[in-house]
Amino acid sequence: MRAMRWALLGAACALWLGLAAGPGLAFTPDEPLGDPALEARARALHAELRCMVCQGQSIADSNAPLAQDMRAIVRERIGGGASDDDVRGFLTDRYGDYVLLDPPVKPETYALWFGPAAVFVAGAAIAFALVRRARAGARGAGAEPLSAEERRRLDTLLDDDDT
Repeated sequence: MRAMRWALLGAACALWLGLAAGPGLAFTPDEPLGDPALEARARALHAELRCMVCQGQSIADSNAPLAQDMRAIVRERIGGGASDDDVRGFLTDRYGDYVLLDPPVKPETYALWFGPAAVFVAGAAIAFALVRRARAGARGAGAEPLSAEERRRLDTLLDDDDT
């Protein structure tokens, strides 16, 4: 029984230490390049590339592990002498044009550029058609007068309700 208490106490201490030290040990800052001009190029590319996890942020703004890896790839390639276009090309080959925050307009990216506008136009056309059909139905329903037989039956029904 005593051994079990010590084991539980040890496990609790290990868990507490792991939780307390975990966030501090998990952070690994990006190591900047030695040349300030290369570092400026890398940071400019970081701002142009989309985090594939967050999708609304650049890799410069994201703390996702994939964004950290992508920043390391950019720095590694720039440090190795690659041009900005080479780095962009490598990442677009790997992740597609969606990795660029400002993807180029070409047939493969028409859906990214024109898809939202097409959905809006289609929705507006459907809404316009539905409203027009509803108005036409409302006008057509009250346009035809009652026949003599229908008028007599309606009067009979209304007279029965009053009594």
